[in-house]
Amino acid sequence: MPTGRDQVAAAVLEAATELFAERGPAATSIRDIAARSKVNHGLVFRHFGTKRQLVGAVLDHLGAQVAGLLHSDAPADVVDRALDRHMRVLARALLDGYPAGQLQKRFPTVAEMLDSVRPRHDSDLAARLAVAHALALQFGWRLFAPMLRSATGIDELSGDQLRQAVVAEVARILQPH
Repeated sequence: MPTGRDQVAAAVLEAATELFAERGPAATSIRDIAARSKVNHGLVFRHFGTKRQLVGAVLDHLGAQVAGLLHSDAPADVVDRALDRHMRVLARALLDGYPAGQLQKRFPTVAEMLDSVRPRHDSDLAARLAVAHALALQFGWRLFAPMLRSATGIDELSGDQLRQAVVAEVARILQPH
């Protein structure tokens, strides 16, 4: 059982992340999160406030986690799982009607992408659009790969081949036209 503010907050964030990824925020109660994290449900409210605020805290936590992994020597599969989990929580939150783009306050990975792409584009808007398009492509493949593979007849591509194709397309999108 977690004790102290830091342990309680970490346990709640992890439990909420798991549950939001599994079934979305709308189908997850504060009591579910408290039970999974082995804390009193009152502590969830005390540390995070409303469920809406908790969704924002989870998204910020996941964003920071992904950014940290990208700057570490973490194996590619660990980074991939973290990205997948973040995108799944984002997608489920959006589908449940949560304004994820407003609730998540920090987007460190997106900020880094913008910083690296901006000098190559003739306007800030062009750089922002390029990054948005690149992210949309990655979201689409992460969330809809099985359907996209079947619908387009590319089931025979290996996972590595598909990843390489997506990376190449993202690189192309990020270049100025």
